[in-house]
Amino acid sequence: MADARVKIAKDKAELVKSLKAEGADDTTKPFQTYADVLVFAAALGAKRDRREPFGEFSKKDPDPIPYDVFRKYDKVVKLLAVVATKNPRVLADNEEAEESRIKIFEEYANAGLEIIDSEIKGSVDHLERILLFLSSERDEMANKNGDFDLSNLLVL
Repeated sequence: MADARVKIAKDKAELVKSLKAEGADDTTKPFQTYADVLVFAAALGAKRDRREPFGEFSKKDPDPIPYDVFRKYDKVVKLLAVVATKNPRVLADNEEAEESRIKIFEEYANAGLEIIDSEIKGSVDHLERILLFLSSERDEMANKNGDFDLSNLLVL
């Protein structure tokens, strides 16, 4: 396969950089790698059933990321592609299928980044804001499932 790369929309580059930790000891940012940021964003985009194509992509800081960096997330990328296309042929082991999977992943990630951007806009601590966002998503899912949540009765 060619040197496949995952691109980040140019208008989301600063957001992606702001979510990635500066080093192993940086506990103020929610993600350790750019790949982690994009996989989270793609999953969020898929959950909300949103894909956003983009024109220009970031060529520097962050550079397009070699797909090899995403190998541990390969199943996620493939699952998103099958869900989006409803066609298992997208899993084929050829360059065209890989390009298609990456494009779908990039579009879900771009949509997810838009959602994240709107959720953390104005916050100083992105980690805390994302945790609050995830907590509210969990609560919303529990309420949709009709589960009785005793935590609402707690007096703090």
